[in-house]
Amino acid sequence: LCPCFIYGAYVFLPFDAPLLPTVSTRLVYTLRCATFATFPVVLGMIVSGISRLCSSALEPFGELHREVEIHRTYVSQSIHLFILYFFNMAVLATYLPQELLKLIPLLTGLFAISRLIFWLSYAIGRSFRAFGFSMTFLPLLAMLLWNLYSMFVLEPENLLA
Repeated sequence: LCPCFIYGAYVFLPFDAPLLPTVSTRLVYTLRCATFATFPVVLGMIVSGISRLCSSALEPFGELHREVEIHRTYVSQSIHLFILYFFNMAVLATYLPQELLKLIPLLTGLFAISRLIFWLSYAIGRSFRAFGFSMTFLPLLAMLLWNLYSMFVLEPENLLA
């Protein structure tokens, strides 16, 4: 579903990326887009703190209730995936041609939406979380493969430049 969502958004959403001729402007653009991807993580931290505060645990560092554990696990996994996402997105922005830079905010939106879907499905039941996780992980894997292909096959002479 992820390629269908990205392609549909790429074709039908009426916006274009600004003209970004240098690597530094592309990285700043990626950093600005990645700020929106932190929304699900920050929201998860807030909900995790509130659920920890409202739990009826007498010992704050003792065993956690299921509701608190769900939010804590979600935040931990989301932070790890966001770090991987951000570094892959920064490398991707340096290799994409100007006309494909519209993918940067689209992939950011997909990351944020898929993390929220994962959170919701994880709260429903652990067996339902595969859809949300795959919507996060598979685009990340595709970005990693494209970045490696770009580095080693398309431009091996600029690998360390």
